[in-house]
This record gives sequence, C-alpha cells and structure tokens, in this order.
Amino acid sequence: MMQALDLVPIWTAILAVGVFLYVALDGFDLGVGMLYNFAPDRQARGLVMNSIAPIWDGNETWLILGGVGLLAAFPVAFAIIIPAVYFPILLMLLALIFRGVAFEFRYRDAERHTFWDRGFAAGSALAAFAQGIVLGAFIQGFHVEGRHFVGSSFDCFTPFSIFTGIALMFGYGLLGAGWLIIKTDGALQDWARRLGLYCLVGTAIAIAVVSIWTPLADAHIAARWFSFPHVVWLAPVPLITAALVLYAWHALRTASEYGPFAAGLGLFVMSYLGIAISLWPMIVPRHFTLHQAAASPSTQAFLLVGTLILLPIVLLYTGWSYWVFRGKVRGDIGYH
Repeated sequence: MMQALDLVPIWTAILAVGVFLYVALDGFDLGVGMLYNFAPDRQARGLVMNSIAPIWDGNETWLILGGVGLLAAFPVAFAIIIPAVYFPILLMLLALIFRGVAFEFRYRDAERHTFWDRGFAAGSALAAFAQGIVLGAFIQGFHVEGRHFVGSSFDCFTPFSIFTGIALMFGYGLLGAGWLIIKTDGALQDWARRLGLYCLVGTAIAIAVVSIWTPLADAHIAARWFSFPHVVWLAPVPLITAALVLYAWHALRTASEYGPFAAGLGLFVMSYLGIAISLWPMIVPRHFTLHQAAASPSTQAFLLVGTLILLPIVLLYTGWSYWVFRGKVRGDIGYH
C-alpha cells in the first residue's frame, strides 16, 4: 500500500522544511556570531554569547537532516551536487568545527580569550559565506553528463556565487540582529537595532540584485517570471518582499521587539519561494527533476517510516529548548 503512493512530494516537503529550519535557526546564530565582535565591550560580548549558548548546537541538527535526506531520497542529486560544491562544503564544515571549538575554549582559556572570540566570529562568517557559495552554485547549475558531475571542483566559485555568499552573510546578520533585539534590552538592544539596519540595507540590495541577475543569466527562468500570465500570478512575490523590507525598516527604528526577527524570517521565506518558483521541478537545475533523481519507492518508504517517527521528536525537543530558555538574557546566568 505504501509503495503505491507517490512519496516524492512527501520527501520534497521534508527536505524543504528541513533546509528552511536550518537556514532560519542556525542562520540567526551564525548571524549573532558574525555580529559578536562588533559588540561594544567584553560584558556585552558575554551577553551576546549567552543569547545563543543554550540552543546554537541543536540548530545544526537540521543540516544533518538535509544532507542525509538528500542522500537517501534523491541519491542521483546527491551524487552530482556534492562533488560540484565539495570545497565550499569543506570550508563550511571546517568553519563550523572551529566555531564550536572557539565557543568552548573562550570560557576555558582565559589567556587567549580574544583569539577565541575572533575565531568564533570568523568561523561564523566563513560558514555563512560558504553556504552562500553553495546556494549560488546550485542556482547556476552544474556540468553534467549522464548521471555524473563532469566539471571542475572550482566551477562553484563564480562572481554570482561569491555575491550570493556575501548576500547570505547580510541575511544571517539581519536574523542575528533580530534575535538579539528579542533577547536583550537597553543599550545592547539599541546597538543590535543599528546593526540590523545596516544588514537590512545589504539584504534588500542583495535580493534585488539576485532577482535581476538570475533571469538575465537563464532564459528559462526569465520566461517563467515575465511571460504572460505568469507575470500576473507571480507579482505578489516581489510585492510582498518589498513590503517586508519596509516593515523591517519600521520595526528596527521603533520599539518593536519581535518585528525585526519576524520580518527577517519573512524575507527568507520569500527568497526561498522565489528560488523554488525559478527552478521547479528541478533538483539538479536543467538536468534532473525531483522524480528523475529520486530513490526507488521501496527505499523511500523504508526511510520514511523512521523519519516520521524521529522528526516529531526533534521538533518537540527543539520547541521545548526554546521555551525553556525564553526571555531576556542576563549577565549573572548563562553558559558554563
């Protein structure tokens, strides 16, 4: 009975949700890490660190789900995409490892406290930049013959992918500023609002440039967005995005505490939706659709059973951890 069902849409939804949850959750703590060294003093840096200390490592669970899910449910796509973006993925993993080491050692190696502080910020920035490289390379597509990647491992480093790397850093910075506005108050919250404005400007410019650059580089994407009647049906996407930018600007300049973070998440949702519209139903752009790259129905069904058991547990644990550590961060309690 299970094998008679088309499980590709289910696995597509699971991977889409997993990737978005990683971007949203690990995105804001990477953003906090990038903003960390800009904090005005050591006490402020301690509060910034304590704002993510209880939850930052759990956020990376969703990265594992995305990678393992892609391998298990869409092995053809995994076999093409991973070799094509090998170096940025390697940089990302090394940066995440060093970031974790720096996080722990800054509390235990007082003599090199400044070094580990800078290492934590640098690891956060490099991880965000590498993820943006992967995104840009994915949007541009890969050199494929048959079912194999035949390009160079350095093909992923293009002006477009480098730009998307910088763009994602601004986007994560906006999420990080929004999180700090929620978790702090007083002068530190005002500082987060100021940095949030800079990150918002960078994010808005990046969204505009990518939205223009992508259809100019691909006639198929241009036809999807600008041919009639698609241009009418898809018009709400850029309009809602522009409205979210204006709302984020207003929220950052007023007393709103949850508005900046919510607006930042909204901008990521709209950007995510825009990429999906541009590439659907391809999972390897211009080569393989989701169904063509999918594993056998029996494999999908077997893996789905375990996933449907574990996924709610992970969601409940994640939600519970955020609930337990809700509220403003304080200097007298935190990570030890």
